[in-house]
Amino acid sequence: MIVEATLPLLIEHGEMVTTRQIADAAGIAEGTIFRVFPDKDSLIEAVVEAAFDTGPLELALRGLERGRPLRAEVEAAVVVLQHRVVHLWRLASSIGPRFRDTTRRSLAISPQLVELFGAHVDELRVEPPEAARLLQAITLAVTHPVLTEEPMTAVEVARLLLEGVGGGDPRC
Repeated sequence: MIVEATLPLLIEHGEMVTTRQIADAAGIAEGTIFRVFPDKDSLIEAVVEAAFDTGPLELALRGLERGRPLRAEVEAAVVVLQHRVVHLWRLASSIGPRFRDTTRRSLAISPQLVELFGAHVDELRVEPPEAARLLQAITLAVTHPVLTEEPMTAVEVARLLLEGVGGGDPRC
């Protein structure tokens, strides 16, 4: 409850968020925060850990409609991935360099994306884990606000992944 209430405040106010603002948003007394967390920095670290937890991402991907054409499933997955990229970037950029190590993570391959691609294995030129890794990497690269001026749409990302950059000419 405290962590969930703190996340939007951190994005809005960064480290300057007050424990009073957090307590008000959580509907608790300010002292309650310090019964759970030794200090505000510990709370911020817990918020960052929760935000970077892949469980909610996997749940969102699991909730996507399956049984559709590959392109439609990839487009829907890209929407979920893009939301996460922007959300995590906003959080990381709002908390400043003191918490930078907390935000550094490797790009783990999503089991739900592997499953999505596994259902379409006959349509792939690579194995499902590689397709999942490529989708995650491409989505990050074409969505992250520091890496691109204008993010690609989910349709454009799906087209790029599934068709590549060649024009269909076998000489490409």
